Amino acid sequence: QANENSLLSAQLKGFPLFLHSNLALKDCSINPKSPLLYITRPSEVEKGVLPGEDWTVFQSNHSTYEPVLLAKTKSAESIPHMSVDAALHTTVMQDLGLHDGIQRVLFGNNLNFWLHKLVFVDSVSFLTGKRLSLPLDRYILVDIDDIFVGKEGTRMKVEDVKALFDTQNELRTHIPNFTFNLGYSGKFFHTGTDAEDEGDDLLLSYVREFWWFPHMWSHMQPHLFHNQSVLAEQMTLNKKFAVEHGIPTDMGYAVAPHHSGVYPVHVQLYEAWKQVWSIRVTSTEEYPHLKPARYRRGFIHNGIMVLPRQTCGLFTHTIFYNEYPGGSSELDKIINGGELFLTVLLNPISIFMTHLSNYGNDRLGLYTFKHLVRFLNSWTNLKLQTLPPVQLAQKYFQIFSEEKDPLWQDPCEDKRHKDIWSKEKTCDRFPKLLIIGPQKTGTTALYLFLGMHPDLSSNYPSSETFEEIQFFNGHNYHKGIDWYMEFFPIPSNTTSDFYFEKSANYFDSEVAPRRAAALLSKAKVITILINPADRAYSWYQHQRAHDDPVALKYTFHEVITAGPEAAPKLRTLQNRCLVPGWYATHIERWLNSYHANQV
Repeated sequence: QANENSLLSAQLKGFPLFLHSNLALKDCSINPKSPLLYITRPSEVEKGVLPGEDWTVFQSNHSTYEPVLLAKTKSAESIPHMSVDAALHTTVMQDLGLHDGIQRVLFGNNLNFWLHKLVFVDSVSFLTGKRLSLPLDRYILVDIDDIFVGKEGTRMKVEDVKALFDTQNELRTHIPNFTFNLGYSGKFFHTGTDAEDEGDDLLLSYVREFWWFPHMWSHMQPHLFHNQSVLAEQMTLNKKFAVEHGIPTDMGYAVAPHHSGVYPVHVQLYEAWKQVWSIRVTSTEEYPHLKPARYRRGFIHNGIMVLPRQTCGLFTHTIFYNEYPGGSSELDKIINGGELFLTVLLNPISIFMTHLSNYGNDRLGLYTFKHLVRFLNSWTNLKLQTLPPVQLAQKYFQIFSEEKDPLWQDPCEDKRHKDIWSKEKTCDRFPKLLIIGPQKTGTTALYLFLGMHPDLSSNYPSSETFEEIQFFNGHNYHKGIDWYMEFFPIPSNTTSDFYFEKSANYFDSEVAPRRAAALLSKAKVITILINPADRAYSWYQHQRAHDDPVALKYTFHEVITAGPEAAPKLRTLQNRCLVPGWYATHIERWLNSYHANQV
């Protein structure tokens, strides 16, 4: 990028390429012959001044260089040393590699310009031979939360409902079967003005035209209720309302008010959802954190698929175009190449959260998505599609199968998480010390000695695994942090209570370090290392003492020298003898998750 010290014109050393710097540019266009274009559609011109006055443009007569983006100088004057008719100057240049055998793409400014972001995505795709690339399909679901909820003056009237229906049909010309997804709390039906109540009635007369999903009957936050039967009762009232008004109850999707109880998990919510609604899918903006939005992910818990939810620049209070925070141009910027555009560009599946109030008054919800679809169709080759929530979730976890397993974090480390976590729970119940093993090194003895200290408390024993919880390394992890916390007492005095846990299988687990560090980031970690040969022999003798038929059949030497063709059970015993002794490998994994002064 150019700066005040850049030469205004220079040749790039060793290349047949000339640079002209510190320019102000306008009216950017795309070269339709550029071979790197994939998502980018080269049919439009971005009119107006480009951001910044420190642009560099490229000039070359060598066949290795192919312009990608071109622009005019702001004053439309010719640049010295360039031909008089060179009205368009190259701001992004593709090097085909004919000069030195290396392909590259050169940008004449940073990625603040939205078209640079779009071309950058195509450049990465091209230069990696599509290895770092997404297909052109983009699935979009638009949720409208809080149907029937809202103060007088913010709700939909008859004309707004008609506009919603008409816009849905208009969007279907670009997105096959596009359908708005309406989330309702039945208690607030007919609580607006007379004109708004008529809007409620018209909306229900269109009930088969939309998709529907439940909130809570009275829009309550589930994490505030510890009693599952109270939650189920609220859901049953909403379901009764739905049945009475012909609203379909089999979509398998629900959203909790303020995403409460979804993450951090409120077990009672998941159970009540399944009991009353047979819910299979929900969504939240809170996993793993609200911000940055690009890091939001999905997970599956207790048979319910949780999808990442996105915002779109609209909130309950944004109901007038001219009163949009920062001015209406801010909303247009979000749509036209800004955050909303980038969300669709970079995510194969996007669930957008909007609210009832965005579809009354100036109908900013309709404005936003009509203009977004128009912009996407003008500038990209993306194929916009939609699916009902359950099929959308199945599609999501086909694409992102690695996200199925959740990563539980400490709810007290994120203020938003703490705000939607039951006040009956406390992070002081988590252990501050982990004894991670490996097995047969004296960890049980250490566990017993520490338990004698009056200020130290170990976990309660497990009915299955005795003194070990074995939470972070196996199937118990999917039971969630509520299950884990039940193994520790409710603190009597948080300053002196010091809990610890010993599970010797954690040491050589591939998943335990990352999981433990996510939930217990400040914990101390103890491992006991003895001669790995002694440890291996001790494990072999331990198995013999427990009448393991393989250990009884083979000598220790036969076990540790067995080749790859040996019987599977013999190889399993060999691995349990030898693998935990690969100390450097396992300690490195723990040190990737914990600071050295914690281990």
